[in-house]
Amino acid sequence: MEFPGVWKELARMGQQNWLSSLRVQVSRQYSGEGHGDLPRWRAVLKELQRFEGLGYELRDGRLHFLTQADAGELKEVLMKLSPWRKGPFEFGDLFVDTEWRSDWKWERLREKISPVNERRILDVGCGNGYHLWRMLDEGASLALGIDPSMLFGCQFLAARHFGGEDLPLGVLPLGIEDLPAKLGCFDSTFSMGVLYHRKSPVEHLEALRDTLVKGGELVLETLVVEGDENTVLLPEGRYAQMRNVWFLPSVELLARMMKRVGFREVEVLDVSVTTVEEQRGTEWMKFQSLPEFLDPTDHSKTIEGYPGPLRAVLRGIR
Repeated sequence: MEFPGVWKELARMGQQNWLSSLRVQVSRQYSGEGHGDLPRWRAVLKELQRFEGLGYELRDGRLHFLTQADAGELKEVLMKLSPWRKGPFEFGDLFVDTEWRSDWKWERLREKISPVNERRILDVGCGNGYHLWRMLDEGASLALGIDPSMLFGCQFLAARHFGGEDLPLGVLPLGIEDLPAKLGCFDSTFSMGVLYHRKSPVEHLEALRDTLVKGGELVLETLVVEGDENTVLLPEGRYAQMRNVWFLPSVELLARMMKRVGFREVEVLDVSVTTVEEQRGTEWMKFQSLPEFLDPTDHSKTIEGYPGPLRAVLRGIR
């Protein structure tokens, strides 16, 4: 799996040494060794080759991939890459109604962050790359995402088949720990929905900081709880049925943590309750979702009795 637009932009950034090892890493990940489902997903990508891709555009705020493919035939193929969690997408006349309305999150962000035009962007934990397409549409010179999920990577490659394979965007099947230390080459780094999954949140903030050029911007989105600068929730067992939720700080504590690791001009951009309209099961994601993870009689609480999901977005400058 090659990403020619990404490779070209990284070379322009003077990252030839990293690029050499990166291409080997990505090739190894897509070789299929040690991942039982990857051969099946690669077969789906091969099956997509019979449908012509004609580019992409934004239509009424929706990410639309141009194709004249029959919607029914295309649906049958793309369903094989379910569950689709981030989106939504349109492929010709086919609407992929994903679990998350990621477009709502982007609209909350886009006018509050630094303009992405001409910026080199890293999105850590990017999922299938929905937000990368939105960043590219707004003029990013590089929109690079990393996410260890091979399914999300294959969903991105499915969209790229229709949108264009030489574009300077890509989803690479890597975690932040797979990046070189102190990379320091991105103008903006996004980390959305990742921090609460990390056992060592301060170390994650330091790793995010080290991806940025001096003066670069971090956009951090995570679950938080109400309280003062000393408030933090460490769930015992699950939180909203998620096993790997470790650390939910207050907004004030999170801002203090960002400053502690060296970010300046730390600013709270948004605090929003996650609703069952924004995250829910659909035809394209048939597993349980937020409606099943909340107290059925009180949506202000999770099914375990913790405060319901509240998400904050903060920015900071390196």
